[in-house]
Amino acid sequence: MLRFGVVGCGDVATRAYLPGLEALAERVQVVACFDPVEERASAAAARFAGARAYTTYDAFLGHEGGMDLVVNLTPAPLHRQVTGQALEAGYHVLSEKPIAASLDEARELADLAAEHGRQLFCAPATMVTGRFRWIKQLLADGRVGKPTVALTQIAGMGPASWSGYTGDPRVFYGPGVGPLIDTGVYLLHVMTILLGPAKRVQAMGGIAIPRRDILIERYRGETIDVTTNDVMLLQLDFGDNVFGHLLSSFAVPASQVPPFELHGAEGSIVVKREYWFDGNGPIDLFTNDAGMQHDLPTPDPLPVSDILQSGLLHVVDCLDGNEVAVLTATHATHVLEIMLAAQESAANGGAVELATTF
Repeated sequence: MLRFGVVGCGDVATRAYLPGLEALAERVQVVACFDPVEERASAAAARFAGARAYTTYDAFLGHEGGMDLVVNLTPAPLHRQVTGQALEAGYHVLSEKPIAASLDEARELADLAAEHGRQLFCAPATMVTGRFRWIKQLLADGRVGKPTVALTQIAGMGPASWSGYTGDPRVFYGPGVGPLIDTGVYLLHVMTILLGPAKRVQAMGGIAIPRRDILIERYRGETIDVTTNDVMLLQLDFGDNVFGHLLSSFAVPASQVPPFELHGAEGSIVVKREYWFDGNGPIDLFTNDAGMQHDLPTPDPLPVSDILQSGLLHVVDCLDGNEVAVLTATHATHVLEIMLAAQESAANGGAVELATTF
């Protein structure tokens, strides 16, 4: 039985990770939960028999009996510090995205994991869902021929407009986060796994809506001053005349554009908007021999369909020796470089060559 500790017991924990860990109760025991807000830490720990609640991180890391893995669900600007301390304490780590705020920090964490003989797993888990495992196999089998271009989009108004959001949305519109770091990262992970490491990026971006009304009921009447780009358009060059496009935005009230389209010389794969959050969801597949087939079901669905919970399942399978890690620090570092280079490109107006790979 693996022993897990959870760091950060806010919205993403209660919405996805804690239910996911409950679903894995036959393989995982949650033994400790940390949050600086005692009410949140206690509520999370109460969901698991014998789990202890902590409001100081040092005490959490010193949990009597130890832990096998720490799940880092803190806000993005804290990832380097929280993950680093957990690795130094001798624990494997699953970190929410991004891996860190800079390439130097990301490399430091990878080095720490290697130094202590620990594994560092990095969200997002898009590529270990049942659907995208299948899409990867379709590519490997040549069902759509040589890839030519991926067209991707995750665009909305961000957490300030989510009536059911239980956290404070302000951090998402400030330095170190924004739509690219928060949601665009899901599609960058997909494109780079399916098409390989990107060679260069060119981007445009800006702050389209500089002040936001918060639509969450408990913050009614309050506003947010947006200080990071809420629109980012990325063009990616993967080499060999293979390209990618990403719209990542918190300035789109509604859209019917599919989040994911992958086109090849002999066919196309589409994930519809209404199925995006279902990791076992269907695809539309066009091939020259069969034409367009709509809503094809994923042939080997996972026992969980939530994207984030798919990551937990993958981590458990890796620690149990049943799978090889896909959510690696080297891949997350490459995706981080793409996002940082896109911000540089948007500011300076030129393409940026990428140096990392995986």
